[in-house]
Amino acid sequence: MKEQELNIIRKLRNGDESGLRQMFDIYYSPLCIFALKYIDSFDLAEDLVQETFIKFWEKKRVEQLRGSLKSYLFMAVKNNALNYIRQNKKFRIEELDDEFDLLMEEPSDKEDLELKKQKLYSELESLSPQSRKVFEAIIFNDKRYKEVAKELDISLNTVKTHFSRALKQLRSSLDIIIMIMLP
Repeated sequence: MKEQELNIIRKLRNGDESGLRQMFDIYYSPLCIFALKYIDSFDLAEDLVQETFIKFWEKKRVEQLRGSLKSYLFMAVKNNALNYIRQNKKFRIEELDDEFDLLMEEPSDKEDLELKKQKLYSELESLSPQSRKVFEAIIFNDKRYKEVAKELDISLNTVKTHFSRALKQLRSSLDIIIMIMLP
């Protein structure tokens, strides 16, 4: 487990809300993108991730945590998404466990990782210029929606729309996007 993760867990166990903020800052966006592997709506993905954080904090899940915080959060979001799917009977659930397991593994083949990154960069070229700017600002420059909206002089909802469209178009590269985002 990384030192950063241990520090967050320590803060959370001591009831320090700054640990929750730190956890949110690191994992929120990657978890939202991960949720898109299961559902089609970015707004719903955000809701599921926010619900995961709220339950984690309110039910003091950190006290039962015995392994990696990252693994716990991704598993919790996966379970929330699958429960949503089951309740709404919108999608078939097949082969999702294998994809989850692959995502949780540390990348071992640097060559494969580079090929996936190149594929992502090629796919970025197919986005509209505005969607590409929004996506790159959020993913590669780690900017928040508000920052991007101000920088591009567009509304917050427009930023969310462009980001959502970009993620839908880049659906086949979600794993590499998540890897790029995580420290």
